[in-house]
Amino acid sequence: MKKVLLFFSSLFFTQYSFAQNTAVLRADAPSNTISKHIYGHFAEHLGRCIYGGFYVGEGNVSIPNTNGIRNDVVAALKTLKVPNLRWPGGCFADTYHWKDGVGPKANRPTIVNTWWGGVTENNSFGTHDFLNMCEMLGAEPYLSGNVGSGTVQELKDWVQYTNFGGKSPMSDWRRQNGRDKPWHVKYWGVGNEAWGCGGNMTAEYYANVYRQFATYMTGVTDGEEIFRIASGASSNDYNWTEVLMKNVPLNMLGGVALHHYSVINWDKKGPSTTFSEEQYFNTMQEAYKMEELVTKHAAIMDKYDPQKKVALVVDEWGGWYEVEPGTNPGFLYQQNTMRDAMIAGLTLNIFNNHADRVRMANLAQAINVLQAVILTDEEKMILTPTYHVMEMYNVHQDAKLLPLTIQTKDYVLGSNKLPAVSGSASKDAAGKTHITLTNIDAKTSQTVSINVQGVKYKTVRGRILASQKLQDYNSFQNPNKIVPVAFKGANLKGNNLEVKLPPFSVVVLEVI
Repeated sequence: MKKVLLFFSSLFFTQYSFAQNTAVLRADAPSNTISKHIYGHFAEHLGRCIYGGFYVGEGNVSIPNTNGIRNDVVAALKTLKVPNLRWPGGCFADTYHWKDGVGPKANRPTIVNTWWGGVTENNSFGTHDFLNMCEMLGAEPYLSGNVGSGTVQELKDWVQYTNFGGKSPMSDWRRQNGRDKPWHVKYWGVGNEAWGCGGNMTAEYYANVYRQFATYMTGVTDGEEIFRIASGASSNDYNWTEVLMKNVPLNMLGGVALHHYSVINWDKKGPSTTFSEEQYFNTMQEAYKMEELVTKHAAIMDKYDPQKKVALVVDEWGGWYEVEPGTNPGFLYQQNTMRDAMIAGLTLNIFNNHADRVRMANLAQAINVLQAVILTDEEKMILTPTYHVMEMYNVHQDAKLLPLTIQTKDYVLGSNKLPAVSGSASKDAAGKTHITLTNIDAKTSQTVSINVQGVKYKTVRGRILASQKLQDYNSFQNPNKIVPVAFKGANLKGNNLEVKLPPFSVVVLEVI
């Protein structure tokens, strides 16, 4: 057993052992705001994420749509309260030339998606389609600019095309293409994975490239300067973050990215649904690494930015397994089980507790790719366990973080162990307190006794996501096998809140 401290923005592990799960909630000490943008999503031109996922074409009569965008997808994502959506990549972003995707669709050139499956696509989904879709969703667009194979002028033109309201070559062209007012795109990625598919650059070289591109990405949208996000580190490449923070002036940086996937072994990732408990445990070990990564990257950023002006943007995270049998290996299509719900619950708790520095994140990816929240099959659509966790957790969006200290038992497998319970808490604008708890233990229920300090609560209610087996998932034949239901396992007596968490479950409590 280990003692797990979730205090303000940090989660610390010590060597002390405890015979029970206890927690302290400082309900009277709200601190940092948990940015809603932590709950962002990612839509890459990869497999069936865009074509067949978000977009089915304007002439499609079998699937209800608005200008080619699936109506069922829009409704589901609006319920999820998606705050931002990243596009067009990913690796695809550094091969994408945005001017190929505007103007009359019949005149757009076709391209080959060399990164993902070698398929040919016709560019029928482009800038207008994506930005108009974001308006339908009520989500902020996050455009990932082409630095690897693009030019400074090309990215400068894109900023002007989307954001400038006056007369200019790009805004005139936008109006010719049917859009009078600018979209006011705030969030811009300056390349993607520059250390890999974005150009195989060194950190020092990319820092100079970033400075060059960022210099010309200027403009004001909605009264604020655009928010430029540097291509950040892969997992524990702390030198990358060090070099960026040291070599790029802070006034040129809105955020620094970080990518980390919960992958057992990059050469043998394991199946998405027929995994063993050992494979599950190893996946959770990788998911727990997010705590260490965020803590250490944030510490480097603190050296150069003690006022925390620059955000840590975890714009790719999630589980990654072998593709479903019989599907294109380049499409990264995988099912989504209770294991993925555990990744989501644990990771979001970590992000919430680091709200002082983590102010944006993007689950990879939204539809039909990796740890998707939605899967589609022609006219059919299902919501995954990950979708339900993110919907349950959206009560934290833009709420004030409350300090939650947890002493937890361990989830033990053989000679290895992990903290069984993680959690986070917040107080929203209406004065309601929400507590989210995740028990990753595959076999054992965990009862948590929470001592509430500073506030006298009168009522508690909750929801739970659980199932009979870790390998359970929602299918097109049984789309509602795993859905949130009312939770009856919480009992409030005076200043003590006792919560019984079934194995591998996620619980959200509302206390007033």
